[in-house]
Amino acid sequence: MKYICLFLVALLFSHATLSSELIYIPKNPNFGGNPLNANGLLANAQAQNKLTDPSSSSARPRTALERFTESIQSRAFSTLFSNAFSEGANGVLTTDDFTVILDNVDGVLTVTTTDLNTGDVTEIVIGGAAGGGG
Repeated sequence: MKYICLFLVALLFSHATLSSELIYIPKNPNFGGNPLNANGLLANAQAQNKLTDPSSSSARPRTALERFTESIQSRAFSTLFSNAFSEGANGVLTTDDFTVILDNVDGVLTVTTTDLNTGDVTEIVIGGAAGGGG
């Protein structure tokens, strides 16, 4: 009976010697984990994020009127520029925020944009060297 108890105790401790050690492997690539985990971890973090930036444009969706106004302005700019390039015509387009003046002189198109809120003026010359040259 004594030998059977010793055998059972030895058998019980033999399983402990067969186990391997535990190794910690981080998942986050910032801490030494697999770099392929980065996209999955970022997607999970973004899915759980409930905070929104109040100053971002995505916080408030644009209304149908705002989208329509932007479409009309885009069409007007497209027409103005195509006339300036194809026919050499000059033109002025004014919105609530800025004024665009197109001057086409001898194939050199000058676009002058004035921000009506700040008064900043930007001038872009297209199709020729500034100051002439020969």
